[in-house]
Amino acid sequence: MSRRTEKIASEIRSEVARLLREEVTDPRIGLVTLTRVDVAPDLSNAVLYYSVMGTEAADAETVERVDDGLYSAAPFLRRRAARVLSLKRMPELRFRYDPSLSLGADTLSLLRSLGGKESGAQDEDESATADTSRSGADDETA
Repeated sequence: MSRRTEKIASEIRSEVARLLREEVTDPRIGLVTLTRVDVAPDLSNAVLYYSVMGTEAADAETVERVDDGLYSAAPFLRRRAARVLSLKRMPELRFRYDPSLSLGADTLSLLRSLGGKESGAQDEDESATADTSRSGADDETA
């Protein structure tokens, strides 16, 4: 991507995020985070990658519902963003689900659970070592 398309992508991302937060009232969308934007070099379209936040984030049904909401809001978002951004041609907005945040959260929870098991096993090993060292000390004094 060139500097120009990167700058345009950044502007589109911030403006669409603001519009989603402040002006879109579709209940299907809910808590959505825009993770990145890819803009075509000819500015014909922009792909906005999003992640769903909340308790049911990784649910396929929820992702489909949010996707439908974003698809129906895309023309509104494009018109409103075109008013604010100083572009000769506003790209068509397309939305794609990005599972990276939910996959990262799953990985972190797995690492935490493994870390908890290892520290528990390590505590047991330390207490067993302490018990044997005490019994050896008792034998020497007797």
